[in-house]
Amino acid sequence: VQLQASGGGLVQAGGSLRLSCAASGRTFSMYAMGWFRQASGKEREFVAGISWDGGSAFYSASVQGRFTISRDNARNTVYLQMNSLKPEDTAVYYCAAANPRKLYAWDLLSQYDYWGQGTLVTVSS
Repeated sequence: VQLQASGGGLVQAGGSLRLSCAASGRTFSMYAMGWFRQASGKEREFVAGISWDGGSAFYSASVQGRFTISRDNARNTVYLQMNSLKPEDTAVYYCAAANPRKLYAWDLLSQYDYWGQGTLVTVSS
């Protein structure tokens, strides 16, 4: 699976952005998907995850209630809708794919087999 993230940009605090992650290959619907982010000088951290069928979604405490993850398996795409953005949301955002049969912890980077290249989100105050 090859992943291509897009949709990042510069936005003012309180604004919204929607990130997209397009996947190649016919097996996209078999994978659980996650979004991670990495701010300058910090470790990469879990943001949100969604099950292979979209039936379950999980969020970090820092984005719960503001971000929404969704997927369209017919379009091989996973989305991250980000509302009420804060300056501390500034980071490079990465999408990743995990084998749901092996996944036991959504927030562990090692659980994910494939990664996109990242898209930069900058939130100005």
